Amino acid sequence: MKQLIVVLLFGFLGHGLLAQMKIKEKDSLAIASIMEKQEKAWNEGDISGFMEGYLKSPKIVFSGAGGPQYGWQAIKERYEKAYPNQTQMGQLTFTILSLQQWSPTFVLLEGKYELARSIGDAFGYFSVGWLKKGGQWYMVNDHTSASNTKP
Repeated sequence: MKQLIVVLLFGFLGHGLLAQMKIKEKDSLAIASIMEKQEKAWNEGDISGFMEGYLKSPKIVFSGAGGPQYGWQAIKERYEKAYPNQTQMGQLTFTILSLQQWSPTFVLLEGKYELARSIGDAFGYFSVGWLKKGGQWYMVNDHTSASNTKP
């Protein structure tokens, strides 16, 4: 029992230390740049370009109102089905609310999105896990929720 308490204590301390890492400016700028490219691709109706921000892996996940979708291809197909044309896609704006670096290769980003559309605006919040692989940041976990109240 004593060993378990020691392990848990070090686990909590280690978690707290990792949670307190300060994100490097170059990493925050790299992530913001990827999100700007995603906005641009979306606003041009280019879902393939938008998907370049995600790690091309069967292990990534998007969670929304319809439940989780696993894998890059399934996530892309979900976007194509939900947003089949520019009218549905509208004009996307991301706002980054916070960035938390949990390790040298993992960042949690919280933000909000707004879609200005002729068929009615949409908005909500998201949290995205970013993984640094091969010197490049990629989205690996995306949880997006629509909101009834404009942020």
